[in-house]
Amino acid sequence: MITVLKPYPAMKDSGVEWLYKVPAHWQMERTKTVLRQRSQKGFPNEPLLAATQSKGVVRKEQYENRTVLALKDLHLLKLVCIGDFVISLRSFQGGIEYARERGIISPAYTVLYPDNSAVHGYLACLFKTKPYIENLTLYVTGIRQGQNIDYEKLSRSRLPIPPLSEQTAIVHFLNHTNRRISKYIHAKQKLIGLLEEQKQAIIHRAVTRGLDPDITIKTTHSRWFPEVPKNWDVLPMRRVINSAVDGPHFSPNYLDEGVPFLSARNIKVNHWSLEDAKYISEDDYTEFCKRVKPEQGDVLYTKGGTTGVARAVDLNFPFQVWVHVAVLKLNKKKIIPKYLAAALNTPRCYEQSQLFTRGATNQDLGLGRMKGIVLPVPPISEQTKIVAFVESVSKNLLKTIEVTEQEIKLLREYRTRLIADVVTGKLDVREVATNLPVHDEETVTADEADEPIDNEEELELEEALEQ
Repeated sequence: MITVLKPYPAMKDSGVEWLYKVPAHWQMERTKTVLRQRSQKGFPNEPLLAATQSKGVVRKEQYENRTVLALKDLHLLKLVCIGDFVISLRSFQGGIEYARERGIISPAYTVLYPDNSAVHGYLACLFKTKPYIENLTLYVTGIRQGQNIDYEKLSRSRLPIPPLSEQTAIVHFLNHTNRRISKYIHAKQKLIGLLEEQKQAIIHRAVTRGLDPDITIKTTHSRWFPEVPKNWDVLPMRRVINSAVDGPHFSPNYLDEGVPFLSARNIKVNHWSLEDAKYISEDDYTEFCKRVKPEQGDVLYTKGGTTGVARAVDLNFPFQVWVHVAVLKLNKKKIIPKYLAAALNTPRCYEQSQLFTRGATNQDLGLGRMKGIVLPVPPISEQTKIVAFVESVSKNLLKTIEVTEQEIKLLREYRTRLIADVVTGKLDVREVATNLPVHDEETVTADEADEPIDNEEELELEEALEQ
């Protein structure tokens, strides 16, 4: 289907730099003639809304307890109707948001509605394309976190407007394409989930039963590991480590470069996630090392925010950790680092970590409580064999997962480019759209098609900017 798409037969100069040329029969209209501002207030009984970059404008209740709800002065919030568009405080980064819910939203936002409701589907696609979002940066005012879009200037900018029948064809084509690509993505995401489950099951079996299928099993008094090989022990963590010490209980002065300062978000089961790591000075590093010095042979264990994730230290450079990370110093005669990390990441040990975690918002897995987590402990020689087996299995499965994740990335990039080319008049879909099946479905933008709602950090920043 996609391969038969062709350019429009006749093009004209749009007069707009980010568009270059558009089909000759398309109109170029100023934003303020296409959209009107809605500044209605005094609707305190309407549901509260949130503007998100991945799901558009949705009810705040979809985020359960993860956002702060405004419970006073509700009469001052702006009304948003279904089909409206909302310019939020970060729209210059993610585009103008489309509303599928009626409700009220921050007065700091600009609420717009189309003069002709028939164009809302086409505009919803256009406003989330990369070329349009890049164009929005021309209308940003303020500096750093105070940046916002100056709608007075944006309202004078011009938009490409195809005939209504053609807008319908474009939306129909893009809905169909999104539906197909999303199915491919969901299938690949399901494959990744199955591979992760398979990897976890193999590792769990190795860590709890060993590698010999014929070994004699004994019964224990542990509720978590009631059966283990006869020459194994089931011990609390305190019996196999010398100490568990977390990082400083305050935020140091961060630098653009220096010694990496890791938090829980930088520690993953399968890898280090250091892209957004913070940095501290050499002096702070030296001072913090008086409390604990992380080094190879230790295991890092997350104890704040995301709790119960372990990783053996194999980093070959100095670093420090924040309060949300515990540095486990091991008794090397009883346990080796990679085995301890593998054991702590098994479902039964992870479940224990969650039971020991306290706090509703500021979750913490206390240093004392974590030492009570019990785990199976084989002889050192067998631990070494289990670690080698686990690494071999993980390597093969992770390679397949990485390939699948790359395929998902390419599909999303392809879809993003296709949508941009269609809504800006680079590709003609009129003929193709007439042969597509009809679905009773709303317009779905690329960002919304397959992304789960998971915008805790996005909304926290948005609310901070509102305040």
